[in-house]
Amino acid sequence: MIMIFALSVLMAAITVDMVNPVLPLISGHFVASKAQVSWVVSGVALLLAIGVPVYGRLSDFFELKKLFSFAVLILSLGSLICALAPSLPVLVLGRMVQGAGMSAIPVLSIVAISKVLPPGKRGGALGIIAGCIGVGTAGGPILGGAIGQLLGWQSLFWFTFLMSIVIVIGARYALPTIKPAVEAAGRHRKIDLTGGTLLGLTVGLLLFGVTQGETVGFASFSSLGSLLGSLLALIGFIRRIVTVDNPFVPPVLFKNRFYVSSVIVAVFSMFAYFSVLVFVPLLVVEVNGLSPGQAGMILLPGGTAVAILSPFVGRISDRLGTKRLIIAGVTVMGISTLFLSTFASGASPFLVSVGVLGVGIAFALTNSLANNAAISSLKKDQVGVGMGIFQGSLYLGAGAGAGMIGALLSARRDAENSLNPLYMLDAISYSDAFLAATAAVMIALASAFGLRNDS
Repeated sequence: MIMIFALSVLMAAITVDMVNPVLPLISGHFVASKAQVSWVVSGVALLLAIGVPVYGRLSDFFELKKLFSFAVLILSLGSLICALAPSLPVLVLGRMVQGAGMSAIPVLSIVAISKVLPPGKRGGALGIIAGCIGVGTAGGPILGGAIGQLLGWQSLFWFTFLMSIVIVIGARYALPTIKPAVEAAGRHRKIDLTGGTLLGLTVGLLLFGVTQGETVGFASFSSLGSLLGSLLALIGFIRRIVTVDNPFVPPVLFKNRFYVSSVIVAVFSMFAYFSVLVFVPLLVVEVNGLSPGQAGMILLPGGTAVAILSPFVGRISDRLGTKRLIIAGVTVMGISTLFLSTFASGASPFLVSVGVLGVGIAFALTNSLANNAAISSLKKDQVGVGMGIFQGSLYLGAGAGAGMIGALLSARRDAENSLNPLYMLDAISYSDAFLAATAAVMIALASAFGLRNDS
């Protein structure tokens, strides 16, 4: 079971980021602008943010193995559409279909582990999952650049198509049958589709508004309109969950302060982590003159740290608890992003890679443990929807981080003085960007002290 889930999250993490280095090839192939081709990435992010909480809730109503296999088949269909795409709109459609299937993988993996393994053995399994995510996140751009340059960008989607077929076959034989929560409790199956739609609109319009804000400005009609629509959908969602009998998300989740603290830690630590993954390569290409391939290698120390440390940290947490390790991880992340802001931006690539290594170590100490902390704070019948919201918050943090930090970077492009009073070099906008990431980490750190003391 663990092997299937590990392979699945590895493939999903690679699939998200593998197209980044070949976007210029795709742009040239379809004669498309940078803004147009960016939807090859943004389309997946939108569907992930919407789909993850939906699949988490659906796992309470449908048998997990069947739901997981169905979702991976959707991913394989999306990969096939992308590989055969005759135009950019079809390619974007294929990527969104990929996202619709891919969004099931992280949340259903976590739900299955939480339901099959006892509390004292979850940490190691969650650490393996986090390690695979780290390998895929760091290795996706490297693999995508190498294979895409050698065999063409279409070959990347044939790779994910074949891998998804292998995973579906493996899932049918290796995954256990896990009874849905409503069936186990003997309750009637009834899904609050209205509530799910409002939640999807809230998240989707928020990320679309942030993406448009980065591209055309937050004062634009598309950005302001989307953000307003997200606010209205959120108001409708809140009203829905407190007025219907079986809401899509039980409001009791938001009264659980240990669970809420774990979600806030996840959102803001991912905000900072993903900002580093996105803007460090831009920094070393623009300021240090590295090639895109060399820039990708700057991320390798951080990804390696996540891959090596995550399983080890997960096993330790089964004995020591999660709270102290999470606080240590978030602290290391804050020190690392502050280091990038103060000393590394505009300095040698070696110093940048040191900062990235620190962020990778911090992510290994934070990600799987925050998952474990969230699971431990939930009742058994809340795991599906609770972990759906939790995992969805990770993608929300990642998307918002990339968009908002990107907008700040553009706004500070011509600034003469850094917001960081200790910064003395010339890459002022990047120093400010990593300082903003540090501020996000401080919010995560404050929330980490609100986690349950499980040592």
